[in-house]
Amino acid sequence: MNKNLNSFEVLNICCIGAGYVGGPTMAVIADKCRNIKVTVVDKNSKRINLWNDINLDNIPVFEPGLKEIVARVRNKNLFFTQNLKDSIKNADIIFISVNTPIKQSGLGAGFASDLKWVEKCARQIGELALGHTIVVEKSTLPVRTARVIKQILNSASTDNNSNKRTFSILSNPEFLAEGTAINDLLYPDRVLIGGEDDYAIQTLSKIYQNWVPQKKILTTNLWSSELSKLVSNAFLAQRVSSINSISALCEATGANVKEVSNAVGLDSRIGREFLNSGPGFGGSCFKKDILNLVYLCRFFNLNEVADFWYQIVLINDWQQKRIYELIVKKLFGNVDGKIITILGFSFKSNTNDTRESPAIKIANYLLIEGAQLKIHDPKVSHQQIAMDLKDFQEDKNGMSLNSWQFSKDVYEALKNSDAVILTTEWEEYKGLDWRSISKSMRKPGWVFDTRKILNGIEIKNNGLNYWCLGEGSDLEMI
Repeated sequence: MNKNLNSFEVLNICCIGAGYVGGPTMAVIADKCRNIKVTVVDKNSKRINLWNDINLDNIPVFEPGLKEIVARVRNKNLFFTQNLKDSIKNADIIFISVNTPIKQSGLGAGFASDLKWVEKCARQIGELALGHTIVVEKSTLPVRTARVIKQILNSASTDNNSNKRTFSILSNPEFLAEGTAINDLLYPDRVLIGGEDDYAIQTLSKIYQNWVPQKKILTTNLWSSELSKLVSNAFLAQRVSSINSISALCEATGANVKEVSNAVGLDSRIGREFLNSGPGFGGSCFKKDILNLVYLCRFFNLNEVADFWYQIVLINDWQQKRIYELIVKKLFGNVDGKIITILGFSFKSNTNDTRESPAIKIANYLLIEGAQLKIHDPKVSHQQIAMDLKDFQEDKNGMSLNSWQFSKDVYEALKNSDAVILTTEWEEYKGLDWRSISKSMRKPGWVFDTRKILNGIEIKNNGLNYWCLGEGSDLEMI
């Protein structure tokens, strides 16, 4: 370990946080920089144990291609541990990749990020780091968070050996889409590094240059880097809410949202990406980052700007509510006691992340109405669904309500159902045998396709009713 600022060399990297960002990012860095020891540290013992599980199918983050990378580098130059103290002491670069949820109470509740874990990390780094350390913001953070981290680190005391701790603060936001995170890491559109210390910026840049072309590495000041992440996610979420608002108009007018989005997307000024309508955006970042942006705008008295961005969240919530209301109406205005199967619980395919998943809110609405749910997802565990639907585990007397059940087999989940709601676009749902499914469902059975991936003609030919998001009914042509 070389901790001398005048001859700084990166031999050890530490990442605090072994979640959906920290785990995959550090795995790729370890794979591409075999001369660097990469340590991922997390206080969650269960999570660390799963990362170290001999069965790679059990690692806590599902991303296509991730387990193959972990298999190559784990226990060689990639390590997962709970030993925070030694991990920080040995590190030349420390990535902060902890959760930053929306505050549930206090000043800014419902909008501002809760930065208690970031602050705690900064204090631990300030107490334990040796010599010079580059500290990198990897979590999605509000603008000016770097100032908080810097103030905490600058107040770090000198240790007993009079070894003064010094720090460089960088912002290096992630631009990963869950489900394609490994590809996004290997072939990024850009790597953004913000900071005030040119030497620290170049040090981190050289690590990425092991596999990323230098022309794709963009450097800015700290505040531009922090804000760019929020704005990037806000723009993407805006496109999702925009096309989802049009899906409702298509249903009312007889248009087809898939055809509309294709026509609009062919305009080179607009492009095709993020014009697929669905039950709403989910994941850990979109809603949180927009709410942060709203909070920031209101803080600077830019209320009209705040109102503009807040509408994106309102449209997203409305889309999920209108889908639930439509389902109830189609089922004769009553779902009490009816069996409804939800296909897909992750917020999108190719991930086991359920954070802000549209399926959660739709399921909650239906459970409140008295529906009996059967849930299937190829990657989300029973335990995770139970956590997401925790309000429906037991009544006030502690008695189980048995209002939903999890099924590992998709066809078992569909037996005796009154309706099917497809909420996640998993590939395996595209090839379902609707002839067999129809025989096992109660009639009149309904299929609600919120992702537009099912064969509606086949479903109808097998005696089931079919509704597809964004498809208007046949109207008389003028």
